[in-house]
Amino acid sequence: MTTTIELSTHRRDELVNITEQIRRVVQDAHVQSGVCTLFVPHTTAGITINENADPDVVRDILYELDKMVPHEDGYHHFEGNSAAHIKASMMGFCQQVLIENGQLLLGTWQGIYFAEFDGPRSRRLLVHIS
Repeated sequence: MTTTIELSTHRRDELVNITEQIRRVVQDAHVQSGVCTLFVPHTTAGITINENADPDVVRDILYELDKMVPHEDGYHHFEGNSAAHIKASMMGFCQQVLIENGQLLLGTWQGIYFAEFDGPRSRRLLVHIS
C-alpha cells in the first residue's frame, strides 16, 4: 500500500515535522506489524529522523548544513541550486520505520522530518507500508 502526502514548504531551507501525518497513514492502513518506508521523489529535498522535543535542534541542523554547504559557493550548476542538491544527498531520500501493534516504533524524542532545501515549493512524499 503506497500513499502520497502532499506538502507545501515555506522557506528555502526547512525541516517540516511530518510525524503525525505519517502516524495517521499507518493508523489508516490497519497494519499491526510491518515496515513504513518513506521516499522523497525529489532531488533537492530529503527525509530524516531526529529529535522533535527541542526546536533548537532543527535550527542547529539547518545552521550547520548551511556552514558546510553554503547557498553560494561558486557552483557550476546553471539552475543555481547546487547547494540544495548536495544537502538533499547528505540527508538522504529514504527512511524506514518499524511498525508494531499498529504504531511507529520511534524513540521517545524522535520525529520524522521532510527536509526542504530549494523552497518554497509544493512537494510529495511517498509512504509505503508493508
